[in-house]
Amino acid sequence: MAADPQPDWLSCLPSSWSYGVTRDGRIFFINEEAKSTTWLHPVTGEAVITGHRTTPDLPTGWEEGYTFEGARCFIK
Repeated sequence: MAADPQPDWLSCLPSSWSYGVTRDGRIFFINEEAKSTTWLHPVTGEAVITGHRTTPDLPTGWEEGYTFEGARCFIK
């Protein structure tokens, strides 16, 4: 599932920031000035839709995802 950029988080990005999307749908943020990246929105400090799933049987903070080869994996 690919992430669908939302205007609310996109419109509040600081001017030196942009974003990218990984092949598996995770959105990351790029600080052009500092030449760095992060999974967390630079203003809200929250991750945006990741393309991964959280399920009730996983501990808090864990997500289920898949590798490029299709193997199931877990992300914290």
